[in-house]
Amino acid sequence: MRYFVQFSYLGTNYHGSQTQPNGITVQETMEKAFSTILREPIALTFAGRTDAGVHARKMVAHFDFPTPLPPYSQLVDRVNSLLPDDIAVEKIEQVSDDLHARFSAKSRTYEYHITTAKDPFLTGRAARVAPELDFEAMNKAAQYLLGTHDFASFCKVHTDVKTTICTVTQAQWTFSPKDGLSAEGGHTAKRSYSKAVFQITADRFLRNMVRAVVGTLFDIGRGKRKPEDMLDILEQKNRCSAGQSAPAEGLYLVDITYPEI
Repeated sequence: MRYFVQFSYLGTNYHGSQTQPNGITVQETMEKAFSTILREPIALTFAGRTDAGVHARKMVAHFDFPTPLPPYSQLVDRVNSLLPDDIAVEKIEQVSDDLHARFSAKSRTYEYHITTAKDPFLTGRAARVAPELDFEAMNKAAQYLLGTHDFASFCKVHTDVKTTICTVTQAQWTFSPKDGLSAEGGHTAKRSYSKAVFQITADRFLRNMVRAVVGTLFDIGRGKRKPEDMLDILEQKNRCSAGQSAPAEGLYLVDITYPEI
């Protein structure tokens, strides 16, 4: 029997989501809790991996278990009682045995959060960036990402993937301006802002892809590149052609969709 687990976590205290030898991870922590409750070794297969310091508002994993589980609500409560405060299981449900947390996913959505202020409540949860960015130019550049492209320029080098082709269906910044004008109207270029969020949806993401995209958009927002440069960067298929990766703490996985969920 196959079960899907929906959960969330703050990645600040973890060396990424998936088990590795050099530090504590979300997967390791969750597997220990599930194995303790179910009294059998449990191996979780995550829908994807997040790097150290990256957060997830919605992550999905699956595991197989030979017998029916206890009532799901009770199991959620019991597992949560063993998990630290920065990891929370929201839902457990039985699914078809051929549904795979990673390979069956139809789309994933990430958000990148930035702020201008030194805010102790956002430390580790949003990247602090200079107070003036050209959001009009950044959103113009983001539109070049839409559609099916080779995103090799935004992929971490020496990554073992079969293809760097991805289809992006959404890529846009929204922000809270300081001057009282609506973020939807008026002149947006070089407008001071307090907080902003970049949201991007695709059928799949490469390792470090969103952070590399955001770092490149920062260059455009600061006037170091033109929005049209995004096309050239895509065509070069070279990581050195794109900008530096944005800090991990601003990145959140916020949604994963499946054909049957």
